[in-house]
Amino acid sequence: MEMTAQQDVRAKQAANAPKHPTAWMIAVSILILIGGTLFLYSFVSWQQALLYVLGAFGGFVLYQAHFGFTSAWRKFILYREGEGIRAQMIMLAAASALFLPLLVKGSALGHPVSGYVFGVGVSVIVGAFLFGIGMQLGDGCASGTLYHIGGGDANGIVTLIGFIAGSVIATTHFDVWAKMPQWEPFSFIGEFGPLGGFLFQLVLLAVVYYAVTVMEKRRHGQLVAAPLENRHGWKAIYKGPWPLLVGALLLAVTNALVLMISGKPWGITSAFALWGAKFVQLFGIDPTAWAYWQDEAKRQALANPLYYDTTTVMDISLMVGALLAAALAGRYTKPIQWKRPTRMTIGALIGGLMMGYGARLAFGCNIGAYFGGIASFSAHGWAWFVFAFLGSLIGVKLRPYCAYKN
Repeated sequence: MEMTAQQDVRAKQAANAPKHPTAWMIAVSILILIGGTLFLYSFVSWQQALLYVLGAFGGFVLYQAHFGFTSAWRKFILYREGEGIRAQMIMLAAASALFLPLLVKGSALGHPVSGYVFGVGVSVIVGAFLFGIGMQLGDGCASGTLYHIGGGDANGIVTLIGFIAGSVIATTHFDVWAKMPQWEPFSFIGEFGPLGGFLFQLVLLAVVYYAVTVMEKRRHGQLVAAPLENRHGWKAIYKGPWPLLVGALLLAVTNALVLMISGKPWGITSAFALWGAKFVQLFGIDPTAWAYWQDEAKRQALANPLYYDTTTVMDISLMVGALLAAALAGRYTKPIQWKRPTRMTIGALIGGLMMGYGARLAFGCNIGAYFGGIASFSAHGWAWFVFAFLGSLIGVKLRPYCAYKN
């Protein structure tokens, strides 16, 4: 049967119509992952290539499980819904169990292994508090900002710009905060032994888990679990969404693998200071004169190409992993909303500045200080948790002024 003229026009229009963006996003993200892995394997090391893959896996998990630190705290503060915080406690317990043998042995794969153990003092308290406010204004923490960008959230780009700027500002007078009063680094396994430290850690995690549960039941009469709508059947494995518990356990495994391969836990924000320092060098500014860059290892990172920096490599792949997850989940069937309320843009920028500044003072963010610090059995990780949460109490109150709905 011959095609009518009208059918012929429709066929030509369909052929010339723009292709569905999802397939392109999937293809591009996979190519970036494969290309980056091969490049790092060829020019740096197999460890750097593997860490690149792990960063992407972390971004994929964060997106598919919608594992948010900022939103979990906000839901509990506003509505006493503690599912997200309980998932974080499970993640920290699993990570602690996986970290313990590595930290006790002190080596893995032929190189030294050590956790993030820092002192608790004025800088940690102030930095974590500022970070807690900023994460609510920026609508995402450090890892959240990166996976939001990969997921097509334009607000995350603004937050990241502020994050980098705040990091640079903090590095210019880092010595002032370093001289503030602080206690010596305190490790639970160092003070109480491996078994005693691990049990003490589990008790602290159980106390938080129990307190959150009691407060939630007091408000609602029962535990409130967000419904998990699985529209994809078995395809949810790659399309999502995933249960929070699955995300928690996979993130714990990811951090333990990072510790094993790189010799230190997963980190995010040190790369932002490095990116900012590289940027100001373009304008003839010498950041090596600043206090933060007096450390020899940091100076070497500043002198090397960015692809030698493990944190940079993992941050970039985290965004690419989230991009792949978002594409598989169908996020890019809808256009990115570039237009945002001015108040939201200003809030995101201020929030990023506060997080960038606070993260340098507090030796890290929600991943490096909170996740990595607690999993390393460091008291500073718990101090970060307490004071960042207190900051979030204020940040949540300020969110309506930034045009956020909750």
